[in-house]
Amino acid sequence: MHRRFLVAGVCMAVGAVGLGGLMTLRGLGAPSATCDDKPTDITTSDYALDFAVPSGLMPDPQFNGQKAQVQVHRVQPVYEHGRCEQTPARAAVLIHGRTVTGSVVFDLKGKDQDNNKLSLQRELAAAGIDSFAPSLLGYGQSTRFANGLDDPHNASLRAYNTDGSCAFPEGCDRTHNPVFPLDDQGKKLATNPFAGQRFPHSSKVRFATTDTWVRDVRQVIDDAIAKAGPTDGKVTLLGYSLGGNRVGRTLYAANPNPLLPNSAATIAKVNRAVFVSSFYGGPTEETTPAQGFVSFPLTLTDRKGSDSGWNLASGTSEADCSGHVVAGSQDETWKELMQEDGAGRDWGGDDSHHPAGLFRSPTFSTFGWNDTVAGQLSVPTLVMHGIDDGILPVSTSNSLYNALPATMNNKVLVQVKCASHSWPAEGCTGSRCKPAAPATVYGQAPGTSWAGPHATLKAALIEWMTKGTFNGKANGKFTVDKSGVVQ
Repeated sequence: MHRRFLVAGVCMAVGAVGLGGLMTLRGLGAPSATCDDKPTDITTSDYALDFAVPSGLMPDPQFNGQKAQVQVHRVQPVYEHGRCEQTPARAAVLIHGRTVTGSVVFDLKGKDQDNNKLSLQRELAAAGIDSFAPSLLGYGQSTRFANGLDDPHNASLRAYNTDGSCAFPEGCDRTHNPVFPLDDQGKKLATNPFAGQRFPHSSKVRFATTDTWVRDVRQVIDDAIAKAGPTDGKVTLLGYSLGGNRVGRTLYAANPNPLLPNSAATIAKVNRAVFVSSFYGGPTEETTPAQGFVSFPLTLTDRKGSDSGWNLASGTSEADCSGHVVAGSQDETWKELMQEDGAGRDWGGDDSHHPAGLFRSPTFSTFGWNDTVAGQLSVPTLVMHGIDDGILPVSTSNSLYNALPATMNNKVLVQVKCASHSWPAEGCTGSRCKPAAPATVYGQAPGTSWAGPHATLKAALIEWMTKGTFNGKANGKFTVDKSGVVQ
């Protein structure tokens, strides 16, 4: 859609005054100028941001000073005739979670049961929002380091004995978190690529801390502002799953890490925050567990682990939420994960001639996202969570929302029925999707059936990023029922 503007002068007879008694008609008959007030197309790009690892930012000192890259997946609106001056430029930075990389979470290919695209980034671009989804250090096509996650020997070994001794020549491991299981070498790599052997590590500590990735987030924010040129000079910052921890820490004004000075300057570049199915809790600053931190940098996820993101909470059946798993979406997710993981696709499985594939992610220590940190947030905040999330209980979103400052005059909580942890890709089928009149599905035309949780998420994010409201309200708690209707 575009608008045409014609500049015309007004001709007046003024006798002999001025230039020989005649004023020229300025602009009459001149060519019209054209611009677009809505995007006419969408374009995608992938590029790398270079940096050198600051000394002391990563737990393993062997990576100090090494050159590294953060890969960024950008989906931007295109204005064929140029964006109209009165149409604001907007930008968003989207931070992924513990395992699945940015482009796969936010720009998943494929369509739902109604032929709607699943990609969140493409929907944002169609609404005029330029979005940047990095794969943080250690993920996707970002740097993993030869002695880090590129080395399969850095997957976990068997456990130490209870007395702290090790019974195995290759070494033993410990873990401080069950999401980093022991003996991936024996359970997932035994056939491909290890052929029945186990190996000592080339790095013997966790890969990262929360602050490792706060550095990445800061760099992407600056890059997004430089490339997108948002009208207000700011981005909306979104954290999904464990990405919420990274975003929360980024917005912590009192971060004492000397390697990350002046958090206030970063916060000033953020106009709004969004936390989607966010991890929440833990210490404000890093504290060493009694048993010690995880002693290996690499953890691995197989296809079964990938599909578990769609698990519904206990007590909710698949029949209750018919169609929440969009046909082909799990296959497409796995396909894209394997495309992103150049080494892991050749690992795993029981057939030496046909690796099943594994995707790699880093181990880490988690801190910096709790009531203390949430209680000092200063930017308008939207919290969203699936009521039937089988990975992170919906109660975490209540805790987060309740911890936001009482004086914050722009905060919203939205909880969505029949949405699991993978709800950015979830749909809806059956009679439940068509609410009885006069009820209307949020974000859709009256009389239509609910396209599913992914559609609610997209509509809510667009409204929040462009208006700072949900369902027309700047504050409050809302529930979206299993038919897509706001309660």
